Amino acid sequence: MKRKGYIVMNIYVDFDDCLCETARHFTILVKELFDKDVPYEDINFFDLQKSFELTKEQYDHMMIEAHKPEALLSYEETPGASDTINSWIDAGHNVSIITGRPYSAYEPSRLWLDQHGMERVKLYCFNKYGRDSFIKNSEFSLELEDYYKMHFDYAVEDSPLAFKFFDHMPDLKIMVFDRPWNRQAELPGSGYKRCTGWDVIRKNVV
Repeated sequence: MKRKGYIVMNIYVDFDDCLCETARHFTILVKELFDKDVPYEDINFFDLQKSFELTKEQYDHMMIEAHKPEALLSYEETPGASDTINSWIDAGHNVSIITGRPYSAYEPSRLWLDQHGMERVKLYCFNKYGRDSFIKNSEFSLELEDYYKMHFDYAVEDSPLAFKFFDHMPDLKIMVFDRPWNRQAELPGSGYKRCTGWDVIRKNVV
């Protein structure tokens, strides 16, 4: 899309561990709930049940606690996230937050964005990981068929399990936010670039 002589980009941004420090909060939560000490740098798997060595019941309990409004609103912003996103919006680009959180988490997630200066971004809850089991009968605001109608030029994502959702966009450039659980993952192609922070992402999204 062109606007006033330049290209308007559509940018996909994941929420957890791209905009906010969710996994760091989980290390505290696991200690509080189960007296387990797992340093952040030892979260080697995106599968948190595996990383924290939890039973299915413990994992479900942790995820329910982590998705309570007061918990979601307490997550620390990843440094540089709001400044970078607002610079894109100020330049006329479209930014969509595509989160794997269930729709029951939409309102506190929307409030968190607003409180951190990201009132102008669009927020969609998309079942990326099949995580609806821990909150019974949970729903998502973005269905798979609707997602596949969307087009993006750039994506910011930390989860290797989400990479499959980019296969239908061969020209997409994916900024892989460097996290312990994706460092052993093989990046699928030349369109993927590992980024150590929002300063690096900002330099590579042009």
